[in-house]
Amino acid sequence: MPMVIIGVLLLVAKMAEVGPTAGWSWWIVLAPFGLAVVWWQFSDSTGLTQRRAMDKMDERKKQRRERALDALGMNRQRDKQVRQAREETRSLRAADPTQAGTPERDAEPPRREPRL
Repeated sequence: MPMVIIGVLLLVAKMAEVGPTAGWSWWIVLAPFGLAVVWWQFSDSTGLTQRRAMDKMDERKKQRRERALDALGMNRQRDKQVRQAREETRSLRAADPTQAGTPERDAEPPRREPRL
């Protein structure tokens, strides 16, 4: 895409006869378009374009799943981080003899079974 933009700018400058581009050969002015075509052909033949599109689509799916889980109140990544932080706090308190008698403030509340 940058080569196309450069090509358009050079083309406009050549047509308007602005600056040094007025005296340049048309081959020099049109060369960025040719380079853009070569790049697109290379990226399509190697699968680069398709991989980028698939990566972008996978990222969108991941974000959509995360939004759906957040809306349902099931953010597993955040819950995992909270559990890890609580476990680290417990292990630090257990290792520290000065904290031996203090109750845990971050203890998880007991889970209740749903009523049927």
